[in-house]
Amino acid sequence: MATTTVKRQVRGMQRTARRAAAAGAVGAATLSALLLPATPAAAQPVNTPVGTIDVPDAIQLPAGIPGLPESLPVVIPALPGIEVPGAPAPGPQRSFRRAAVDAAMSRVGDPYVYGAAGPDAFDCSGLVQWSYAQAGVSLPRTSYEQAGAGSPVSYDALEPGDVVSFYGGGHSGIYIGDGNVVHASTSGQPVKVAPISSMPFSGATRI
Repeated sequence: MATTTVKRQVRGMQRTARRAAAAGAVGAATLSALLLPATPAAAQPVNTPVGTIDVPDAIQLPAGIPGLPESLPVVIPALPGIEVPGAPAPGPQRSFRRAAVDAAMSRVGDPYVYGAAGPDAFDCSGLVQWSYAQAGVSLPRTSYEQAGAGSPVSYDALEPGDVVSFYGGGHSGIYIGDGNVVHASTSGQPVKVAPISSMPFSGATRI
């Protein structure tokens, strides 16, 4: 009687072991189907500092699994030193000097008022100070102080945004390129663009 009971227990253990093995095989097959792409995906070459790596455009998922899409796209973020095909090239950044030029040009036609610093009327140094303030840069108030606010620049090395001094430092404007400055000239004259050669040049500074 005892022998029969032991045999039944052994057979039961064998059946349990076979069921566990079968379940494990099914689980492994399902996991492999999820992890391995069903079909090869197209690859894009990605240039890195250590070489070129082929990265698939998408990971293909096995068909017929409810709730899963056909594929998952591979998105590569922009990282320094890594070139991704088709990624838009970064555009040039707008400098604060260019922003100051644009601000000054937006006031062309506004009246000259001695001691005014905007936003609707200006004297010469008031226009320079206000324009740079729109670009987030604080400048001194008078033309004499503005002449010493940055690094000296020669006449031949002028770039848009440089602060230009005239009449021994008593007048200032902003160089806009092509030999022209924008300035609030004098009483009775609006803010305007004029050739830099139309006034006696005293020096220039780059902020």
